Amino acid sequence: MHEFFISIKLAIKNLRANLGRTVLTLVGIVIGITSVIVIMSSGQGVKNFVLGQVSSFGNDVIQIEVKVPATGKTSAQNAIGQAQGIQITTLKEGDADAIAKLPNVAGLYTANYTQEIASYQNTKKRTLIFGASAGVPDIDPGVKVAEGSFFTDDDNRSLAQVVVIGPDIAQTFFGTDEALGKKIKIRNQNYKVIGILEKRGTISMINFDELIYLPVRTLQKKVLGIDYLRNIFIKVNDQNLLDVTVADLTDTMRREHGITDPNKDDFSVTSLKEAQEIVATVFNTINILLLALTSISLVVGGVGIMNIMYVAVVERTFEIGLRKAVGARPKDILRQFLWEAIFITLAGGIVGIALGFLFTFILSYVFSTLGFNLTMIVSTQAIFIAVGFSATVGLIFGYYPARKASLLSPMEALRKE
Repeated sequence: MHEFFISIKLAIKNLRANLGRTVLTLVGIVIGITSVIVIMSSGQGVKNFVLGQVSSFGNDVIQIEVKVPATGKTSAQNAIGQAQGIQITTLKEGDADAIAKLPNVAGLYTANYTQEIASYQNTKKRTLIFGASAGVPDIDPGVKVAEGSFFTDDDNRSLAQVVVIGPDIAQTFFGTDEALGKKIKIRNQNYKVIGILEKRGTISMINFDELIYLPVRTLQKKVLGIDYLRNIFIKVNDQNLLDVTVADLTDTMRREHGITDPNKDDFSVTSLKEAQEIVATVFNTINILLLALTSISLVVGGVGIMNIMYVAVVERTFEIGLRKAVGARPKDILRQFLWEAIFITLAGGIVGIALGFLFTFILSYVFSTLGFNLTMIVSTQAIFIAVGFSATVGLIFGYYPARKASLLSPMEALRKE
């Protein structure tokens, strides 16, 4: 035990005697641990933020949307195909009528959307026009009318030129004036404002406060000149039957579209529960990749430890020989140099954790000031991974120089002076 404490004492004494070199060695470890903590905290924070946004649409909702046949619903081919202008025109109101008859369907609304320039007097704004049937407030809990009312099924059937607008649109066009009853123009046609929504914010890169809702049939016939849909949103009665309902919806859609080969599906059926699982999987994969990339800095820090230890062995060759000449064993020398590597790693870990907390707090504050409800918390998992990896790196890269020092011949070492 006495030799054990002597090794620790000698290690601390040498590190203090070469303080500048020790600090430079610490930098690599500190950067690595700080990066790991910040990356893991940021990744988890963003993941929770996105999952929270998805769940805001309700966990009892299933979405049907158009899809390019022979592609996966979450595949790049599907996204690229639609972005390049492939039009899927087979989703119709008749599909919604058939879906409404399924036993676990509590309600639904159909939808299509486009971007158009809306105007009031001399004020113009390009915004997202969301055409939907009247069931939106019943299906989407985030759609709440602050003033006026939402349009009705009769409005949709009669192609009424009415709109429900987001609060930012109301502010842009009307300021503090009364908006209800006023008319805005879309494609040189007048649309009467019958409702103003409560503030909702930005979800999935869409600012819902700048949205304009109008009856989906009005959008189809009077704005776009089409008869097909892009989405159907379905609310279920029993969430425990979500998977069964997804299967029923898939069978119904294939029957309505005359599809016998699943590879030819021109639609996709996704529950928001499944969407959350997809998002979680994607973020977990991204976090692992970022963690692997960030860990490179810890390896660099380990290389720094090894280089400094090599320099220390060369500089203290005579000291090593002298200690061996007066009875020090190879394991005593090995232990001393290993303790130096451990102390450097431990000090780097403490400073890195402190900086990790600091930068995580700063990032959380920045996001909150920008209006994002994104909270980043340093998890114990992040701390254990960062410190555990850095300790492993320190021991691995510190062992070889320490072992080399322990194997020096006393005569050769003394001859170096």
